[in-house]
Amino acid sequence: MSKLFSTFNLGPMSLPNRLVMAPMTRCRAGEGNVPTDLMAEYYAQRASAGLLITEASQVCPEGIGYANTPGIHSEAQVAGWTKVTAAVHRAGGRIVIQLWHVGRISHPLFQPKGALPVAPSAIAPKGTVYTPQGPKPYEIPRALALEELPGIVNAYRQATLNAKKSGFDGVEIHGANGYLLDQFLRDGSNKRTDRYGGSVENRARLLLEVTDAAIQAWDKDHVGVRLSPGGTFNDMADSDTVGTFSYVIRELDRRGVAFVHLRETTPDDVRHGGAHVPAVTFRSHTRRPIIVNAGYDKTRAEEVLSKGIAELVAFGVPFLANPDLPKRLEKNAPLNPPDTATFYGGSAKGYTDYPVLTTQN
Repeated sequence: MSKLFSTFNLGPMSLPNRLVMAPMTRCRAGEGNVPTDLMAEYYAQRASAGLLITEASQVCPEGIGYANTPGIHSEAQVAGWTKVTAAVHRAGGRIVIQLWHVGRISHPLFQPKGALPVAPSAIAPKGTVYTPQGPKPYEIPRALALEELPGIVNAYRQATLNAKKSGFDGVEIHGANGYLLDQFLRDGSNKRTDRYGGSVENRARLLLEVTDAAIQAWDKDHVGVRLSPGGTFNDMADSDTVGTFSYVIRELDRRGVAFVHLRETTPDDVRHGGAHVPAVTFRSHTRRPIIVNAGYDKTRAEEVLSKGIAELVAFGVPFLANPDLPKRLEKNAPLNPPDTATFYGGSAKGYTDYPVLTTQN
């Protein structure tokens, strides 16, 4: 019997299958970073997933680092997301929003009043950021003062309340991929000497405070967290990957979060010095449902589910190009190839125009 197509109860949600649509930035928000009707169509098309996780959405104006990415901090953004959740629910789906602050992965051109991006420490990541004026080197960010951190926590608390108001089925805190919470968590980017730096307990403090605030704003059954142990994206590194993330996952388990979403180490991460730490490394540290993500196909998904390493499997690019991915995988039907040129920005092309299987299929 296939586990991938079996039902699963995730907190109060009854999922019809174990396939999760991974969060994927598509850069199609409108003016004011407001979700559009086209975005509502896009997510509704993919409502047959057991669970949809939206693209990352900034919790405050300072949290932005990419053009045309949605937020969840203004009234207009709440109104836009309300249309999205309504469309998904009409199509029979379930949807949670990923809450985001990019931290140092930004540029003054994106920041209010042209300010420097913020970070745990004044360390610029390697590489360039794509701005409205073209690619530019990352600038040295401003280290957040101790008295500013309660404001960061409150931004996530308010974003959680806004998500609930928008009709979402929950939130996922983005603690992965080299963004602000991940920057605090890992010692490659966090060189602080106060309560938020040094020991793993201190470096994890902000992520856990944000989690507590989101739980307080809603409840533990509606709050999940995404992590990327071993990930090197956005110039990230940690001297003790297993120790750092084992601690965090145990603390999340103690809080009873709805799920832990692990973006596993990829071959590209390993080439860039990342530690190879598969999800099974952390299975013994949590009783909470685990979502795994990173290059899974049907065979590997069935294997990780049957071994009890994870309860759910997130698919990214396959869902992007195949709105009816669960049906295609169940029928072993061919998959649409993705159009990489339309991944970020643009119109309906490469976004809502991928074909679905006909009844004859």
